[in-house]
Amino acid sequence: MSIINSVMTWLMKKRVHQIDLFKKYPYEVQQEVLHHLIETARYTEFGKKHAFQQIKTRQDFKNQVPVQSYEEFYPYIDRLLHGEQNILWPTPIKWFAKSSGTTNAKSKFIPVSQEALEDCHYKGGKDLLSIYVNNYPETEIFSGKNLAIGGSQQLNPLDENANTFCGDVSAVLMKNLPFWAQFSRTPRLEIALMDNWEEKVEKIARATLHENVTSMAGVPTWTVVLLQRILEITGRKHILEVWPHLELFIHGAVSFTPYQALFQKLIPSSQMHYLETYNATEGFFGIQDQKNSKEMLLMLDYGIYYEFIPMEDIESDNPRLFDISEVETGKNYAMVITTNAGLWRYKIGDTIKFTSVNPFRFVISGRTKHFINAFGEELMVENAEKGIALACEKTGALVEDFTAAPRYIGDGTKGCHEWIIEFSKEPANLPEFVQLLDDALRSLNSDYDAKRFKDIVVEKPIVHVAERGTFYQWMKKRGKLGGQNKVPRLANDRKNLEEIMGMMSEEARS
Repeated sequence: MSIINSVMTWLMKKRVHQIDLFKKYPYEVQQEVLHHLIETARYTEFGKKHAFQQIKTRQDFKNQVPVQSYEEFYPYIDRLLHGEQNILWPTPIKWFAKSSGTTNAKSKFIPVSQEALEDCHYKGGKDLLSIYVNNYPETEIFSGKNLAIGGSQQLNPLDENANTFCGDVSAVLMKNLPFWAQFSRTPRLEIALMDNWEEKVEKIARATLHENVTSMAGVPTWTVVLLQRILEITGRKHILEVWPHLELFIHGAVSFTPYQALFQKLIPSSQMHYLETYNATEGFFGIQDQKNSKEMLLMLDYGIYYEFIPMEDIESDNPRLFDISEVETGKNYAMVITTNAGLWRYKIGDTIKFTSVNPFRFVISGRTKHFINAFGEELMVENAEKGIALACEKTGALVEDFTAAPRYIGDGTKGCHEWIIEFSKEPANLPEFVQLLDDALRSLNSDYDAKRFKDIVVEKPIVHVAERGTFYQWMKKRGKLGGQNKVPRLANDRKNLEEIMGMMSEEARS
């Protein structure tokens, strides 16, 4: 083990004791976070408007600060984008993390403060390494480099003084890394932050061929594209012939479940480890902290105060909001966050399900807007991804991407779910795959199972097999290649499905 690896491993292990502290005192830590946020921002415009100086209890906070979506929050963010300061948070906002669009705009722009960078995102990065080192003390991860597939960044066009910047959250983090951290990553920053995704994949592939890559970080979808290109260039059978010391893939943004078999084919090693994080545009929320478990630990001391809306209240004008002392395991909740970048009681749009409350562990179950509930079936993204994975496991198929939407009940036709799936390895028997998918969804979701009873309301799914590259071309057409962009898994309308169908051949559509 190298000296650098030994020193880094020792340093990273020290943080585990602090993680144990918030696991032991979760309520106290969260209350301390809330009071610190309120105290820090009391003289901001938002703090004065909502009388932060008068807030003494959590109930005061609930009474005085409204729960808001991005659209409702946008007037404040728009002013920040135009260069105003001290609106939501007292320290300067110089960066905006850009993510996929909302109902009123092509993109969301989330303010990123220095506190959010240091005490949330970077702290999360250090913690995931601490947890990994603690779980795998013989690791040699610090003997090589981390390959990170970032997005892009640019000047904020709305700021006349050109003092602020915007970009994918991965680009914001890379651009602000301390100089010493740049030495442990690859490729060079000018390649990692390129705008043109197709050109970037090619340059990353060629720039990292001869590096000693020991870990990777990125969205599974785009990482697969990169790894496949590297194999094409080198003519090698698998990635370990290129990077023999690769041992860790840190992933997030989309579920890893549908991609697991494909990664095991690309990286055939029992010593390869996969670690999931919940590092969203709005903040770093969770880390997979146990071996052989897909649950993530809710990180409670990152300057984020959490609240949760039960799924049955998600459309309510006056929803119930719970703090961590009130949540239950096995139920879906929409997340509401208050952060050290000035997002106050902000509806993030993700749903999670707690698997444990001592400590607080969870799985991401979907998006508040990414589900199918056309017939009362309440199919969540989590159900769809597990269903796909089970059907693949039993047929030997490998899936690259998929999306699904309802086919509504019409004159003489019953309702069903219509899927488009792009395989890297197609099932030998597609009808068998469809049956297995349907069976899996019925076993995973009792509401779906009830609606499928004897085909009375909802029929068996329809599956269209897309040609290779279909989803890539669709994302390219939408200007959504790379970065944090991901294929919407489920939709309650047919817009995405019909756009993709329009790009497919007549044979594939049938």
